[in-house]
Amino acid sequence: MKPKVYVETSIPSYLTAWRSRDIVIAGNQETTKEWWDRREDFELFISEFVVEEASGGAPEAAERRLEMLNGIPEI
Repeated sequence: MKPKVYVETSIPSYLTAWRSRDIVIAGNQETTKEWWDRREDFELFISEFVVEEASGGAPEAAERRLEMLNGIPEI
């Protein structure tokens, strides 16, 4: 049985954002990308709130965030 993970909005945000020049944020982006490459090891879930929050902001950025969430079941 795979561990269950609730994916909150920072995950697709870090995955789709331009690489930050801030070292802490850049580290978070890199760690998130490494974890995302292993996402098949987990049973992922999101909520309507994550979808709502990811939908905000610039339309192009929102589209990229929502693409990352596509196929993850809502709880």
